[in-house]
Amino acid sequence: MRKRLLGMAVAMVALAGAGHAEDKKVTIGVSIPAADHGWTSGVVFHAERVAKLLMQEHPGLNVIVKTSPDAATQANAVQDLETQGIDALVILPSDPDPLVNAIKEVKGNGKFVALVDRAPSVNDDTVRDLYVAGNNPALGEVAGKYIAEKTPEAEVVIIRGLPIPIDQQRQDGFDKGIAGSKVKVLDRQFGNWNRDDAFKVMQDYLTKYPKIDVVWCQDDDMAVGVLQAIEQAKRTDIQYVVAGAGSKDMIKKVMDGDKMIPVDVLYPPSMVATAMELTAANFYDQVPVRGTYILDATLVTKDNAKDFYFPDSPF
Repeated sequence: MRKRLLGMAVAMVALAGAGHAEDKKVTIGVSIPAADHGWTSGVVFHAERVAKLLMQEHPGLNVIVKTSPDAATQANAVQDLETQGIDALVILPSDPDPLVNAIKEVKGNGKFVALVDRAPSVNDDTVRDLYVAGNNPALGEVAGKYIAEKTPEAEVVIIRGLPIPIDQQRQDGFDKGIAGSKVKVLDRQFGNWNRDDAFKVMQDYLTKYPKIDVVWCQDDDMAVGVLQAIEQAKRTDIQYVVAGAGSKDMIKKVMDGDKMIPVDVLYPPSMVATAMELTAANFYDQVPVRGTYILDATLVTKDNAKDFYFPDSPF
């Protein structure tokens, strides 16, 4: 009987400890770009969705999500979050280098910092505790290898993103993917990860080059503009387009066997949610989460597309 009572007492103490841990007051600030195109709309969706789930799971947790249209506004948002007494910052920078001082200030004040997707030129523990990202070099390399294998003598035009480090990583990866093949790159221009800008760049390409075999663009949003330009020009020489991110519209095209979108390369906007969950685990589960967490750049084909299709997603 005494043993049974002792066991019950231990269990009650454990439960009380668990309850106390759940009631622990923690504030996590989340700073992300505004939903100015499809991928970032996915980022905002997943950040807001998981903020609610985490606060339901941890009664003592407060998650504040702020969106910003540019780096200057985001720097102000980070400062505002810090004045609200955050214990941790999860940030996906619109442009990392202009924001590095604001991030370092938070880190220097002893707060936990999780950096997502876009890393500054110096990406080490002076800037952040945790880094969560898609595999940018692999996103380009997977696309390049696919093109080199499917159309080994293709003449390709490239629509890049923005002139920031992750764009260069993707471009370097693509060049590695086609290395040793007879794939010829005709041109490379920035489309700013924007469908309207990509539409204009593609129009320019269609005027300049009478023959194009393949288009590689780094983002599914840009692929929308590319496809529109090709359709308007009634060009039949272009065999297919390879993009990336894993938007529901592009995944659906892959599922349906669309000739122009035979594959896609994953770069999920939900990575911000991964960073948020790991940050919460640092406080509530007391597990080691510091370091680097890189997601795979999976090639989505007709065979596996159903595994990555989420029809209710905004992206």
